[in-house]
Amino acid sequence: MTQQLAIPQAPSAISQARPGAHFAAPVLGTAGLVTVLLGAFLPMLDFFIVNVALPTIDHDLAAGPAVLELVAAGYGIAFAVLLVLGGRLGDSFGRRRLFIIGAGAFAVTSLLCGLAPTAWALVAARAAQGASAALLLPQVLATITAASSGHQRARALSIYGAVGGVSVVIGQVLGGMLVSADLFGTGWRAVFLLNVPFALLTAILAFPFVPESRSPHAAGIDLPGTALLTAALLALFLPLMEGRAAGWPLWSWVLLGAFPFLAAGFLYVERRAEQAGQVPLVPLSLLRIPEMRRGLGVAVPYFTGFGGFMFVVAVMLQQGLRLGPVAAGWALVPMAVGYFSASLSGPRLISRFGSRVITVGAVVQGSGLAILVATVLLDWAHFSPWRMLPGVALAGIGQGLIGTPLFRVVLSKVPAERAGVGSGVLATTQQSSLALGVATLGTLFLALSPTLGIAHALALVLTLQLTGSVVIALLSARLPRTVV
Repeated sequence: MTQQLAIPQAPSAISQARPGAHFAAPVLGTAGLVTVLLGAFLPMLDFFIVNVALPTIDHDLAAGPAVLELVAAGYGIAFAVLLVLGGRLGDSFGRRRLFIIGAGAFAVTSLLCGLAPTAWALVAARAAQGASAALLLPQVLATITAASSGHQRARALSIYGAVGGVSVVIGQVLGGMLVSADLFGTGWRAVFLLNVPFALLTAILAFPFVPESRSPHAAGIDLPGTALLTAALLALFLPLMEGRAAGWPLWSWVLLGAFPFLAAGFLYVERRAEQAGQVPLVPLSLLRIPEMRRGLGVAVPYFTGFGGFMFVVAVMLQQGLRLGPVAAGWALVPMAVGYFSASLSGPRLISRFGSRVITVGAVVQGSGLAILVATVLLDWAHFSPWRMLPGVALAGIGQGLIGTPLFRVVLSKVPAERAGVGSGVLATTQQSSLALGVATLGTLFLALSPTLGIAHALALVLTLQLTGSVVIALLSARLPRTVV
């Protein structure tokens, strides 16, 4: 059946309910697309918006370095470990329903963050906010996948990719502006309180405009798989994000040592469950789809480098160049413009050149990083946002050329009934890799800066990211040439 991008007349009448039921396929209209993209924008924005507010939070709540790391990391950890479960719940109970619940919970937890009286209360509220984001975000990609097709789906996924990249940069800019503006004396609290009306608006708009869809073969919750995946990701991210601030205590090394065993246990349990005819949390059969398997292979170095780049450059601008939060945010605007422009031109380029657009994007991104490395090493004494503009703009264009087709490649052959779990796997890979980039490249930069100096530490980290661009270019050559 050909699906058209038109505003549905009766969303409740187009739900996919149960096997054997004969309902019209869900159709995502323009207003519905805007609504789900707003739902995607908010949690991705909050992944980075808090970075520029951390010094003010430390001053107001006497948080200390380790607790400040948890304010930032608690959100990302809860977000990453629960994303696949969020996708599964949407498949089972309805993606619009989970989208609305997630948006409402995001509003409530954002309010709790904005009103937090102590640093530890803020840590708890941030973790709850990450959990609500994990309910919300997988429903976006799943709804797009299940309720659109052909050109409409390609356009929607391209816009989603643009929203994802630009939200990171906007988070840095907007966060700095809100903290500096000190609206009604709220200071850093405005960073969280701003979410409340927009999240509530998203939930309200979803009722008339977002079609309901679900898997026709609803499955129960995979408790062993969920527990093992959560334990594995916690074992990886807690020490990477907290180890440096806590002085690398024994528990951090124990958790890192346990990670490969927990990951292997998760894969074993999931494989056995699928062989037994059950529906695991992550059906490993999805990885037999070449587009998903190879696309996820590209996604890991891409999002790891992107997350690390944003964190390291933000720290460099504020600590190295002594820029205020607003000026530091605006220094990254050229990258956002480049990313957004490349994302918008992506569908046309992909239709003509296929997945080779990703390869070209990796080369362009690598060129921008190489220019930045040369600019840093040749004349650090005069380094400024103006001098970094060519490099960050070129890197942004390359990132847009990679990110736009990547979502399409990964989800192109995922069956509609598995849209939720497929989207959850992709979103988990995205958020986990972003967090991994911050934890590894960010920690390396912060550890080396006191001894090597900011310039040489920055050049080293950017060179590692440049190596990641080479890896992306090589891996992208194995992707299917045609992207549907």
